[in-house]
Order: sequence, then C-alpha cells, then structure tokens
Amino acid sequence: MMTSSHPDLSDIHHGDWVDRRLPAAWRPYTRLARLDRPVGIWLTLFPCWAALTQASHGLPDLSELVIFSLGALLMRSAGSTVNDIADRKFDGHVERTRFRPLASGELGTLQALVFLAVELLAAAALLFFLTPYTRLIAISVLPLVFLYPLCKRFTHWPQAVLGAAFNWGMLMAWAELAGHIPAGAVLMWAGAIAWQIGYDTVYAYVDVRDDTRLGLKSTAILFGRRGKLWIGLFYALAVAAWSLGGWLLEMSSPYAIGMLVIAAHLAWQTRRIDLARPDLNYRLFLANILTGVLLAGTALSGTW
Repeated sequence: MMTSSHPDLSDIHHGDWVDRRLPAAWRPYTRLARLDRPVGIWLTLFPCWAALTQASHGLPDLSELVIFSLGALLMRSAGSTVNDIADRKFDGHVERTRFRPLASGELGTLQALVFLAVELLAAAALLFFLTPYTRLIAISVLPLVFLYPLCKRFTHWPQAVLGAAFNWGMLMAWAELAGHIPAGAVLMWAGAIAWQIGYDTVYAYVDVRDDTRLGLKSTAILFGRRGKLWIGLFYALAVAAWSLGGWLLEMSSPYAIGMLVIAAHLAWQTRRIDLARPDLNYRLFLANILTGVLLAGTALSGTW
C-alpha cells in the first residue's frame, strides 16, 4: 500500500499481470527471473544493441540481433536467480525485496538451483550460433555473474562488478562481428560500467537504511551524503568514455550531437536526485531506460 508519508518500496506488486495471467506454478519462477521487472533487461539490451550497431557500421543483421537479445535476456535472468539465491537470507529483511520468491518461501533453494541450471543451459545453447572466439569471451563472464552477489559482503563496489557483467555483451558483439575487440569498444564498455555505477548507486539509495542495518556494503553507503556528487562524476565519466570511444571507432558527427543529448539527460537526473527520497530515486533509476535508448540511437546515428 502507498501512503504519502511512507511509500511501499517493494519491487513486487501482487495483482499484476503475473498473478492475473500466468498459472500459479509459473509465477514464482517468472518473478525469480525478473520478467515482471524488465528494467534490467532493457538496461542490458540497449548497450549491447549500441555495440552491435557500431561493430556492424549500421543496422545489425536480424539473426545477430535475435541471438544477442536472447542472450541478454537469459543471462540477466540467470544473474537475477544467482543473486536471489545468494541473498535469500537477507532479502526478507529488506523492504524492497521482502516479497521475492526465495525470501517469502514461495520457492526453495533446490528449486531455484534447478531453474538456474535450465537458464544457463538455454543461454549455452546460443553459443553454438557464435564463433569460437566469441564463445570464449562469453564464458569468461561467468565468474563475474557468480561473484557479484557476494561482493556486497566485502566491498563497497558491487556496482562495478555488476556493471562489468551486465554490459559484457558489448565486448561479445565486437568479438563476433569484427573478430577482435578494439580499444574504442573497450572504452564504450568502460563507459557503460561508469554509467551503471551511477544509476545503480541511485538504486542502492533505496535500500541504504536496510543494507546498513544488515551490515552489507554498497556505493550508496560509501558515498553517504556526497552521493549526488559522486553519481554526477560517474555519469560524466560515462559520457567522456563513450565520446572518446566513439571517436576511436570513427563515428560520424551526429554521434557527438547524441552525446550532448545524453550528457544533458544525465545532468538532469543528477540535479533531481534527493538522497532522502527513495521513491524519487527509484523513478530516476528507471529514467535510465531512456539513457539506453539514447545510447543505441546515438550509436546508429554515428554510422551515417
């Protein structure tokens, strides 16, 4: 329930399309894979599409678009499952995550592990459509996928590890289409990591009180009251890395215009942040879907 004094920050809302349209047995697995909360899928897909566009020097082939989109969907879902398994004893004590399937007891750990195996096998099946070099790059991300959920126990920088894993498809796109990963592509990936540190810190401020109480770590806890400054810095680093990366990749002049639009949008986000308002911060986190759209569109414009 939402009240003016204390908004409900839970990321699961019963009575939504999952409850209305899916069989009861499917619902906890749908929520475990975060299919009811697709923001993470979009935030994974748009940078990947940007890299595919840059590596293709235009619109990528439909087959490549389908394979990489399915891969992003499956790996994001698998990563979410790994995260919920690792955090199952914490999530029930955090307002935003208290209704997740493992935290609420809808699913057991063994059921989640079997589901994870299915997700990983489905993602692995896509590797048969990729080159051996791309397969090697793809497999290399697995340690990050399994490391990320544990990071919040020993470092304030889990967002950096998440950003590296979340945007791994950008490196895979170049490996597949160009057969190598140029310096400009690495800079684009580094920019996506900086961007993710920024927006995931905004997200982490939603949980900062619960995480502090539970002894967990995040960039939000590390930055404290200076969070707005640090988030703005990482957004600026993202734009700088994308700008230099685009230059190294010989993007055309419309790319520079797109970077200015992205910079303006991220500056607007930073200006709006209010560390004391988790509901507003969550909406600003969601606003990064538009950042992803702008990045993919800017990459396309840079190939004209």
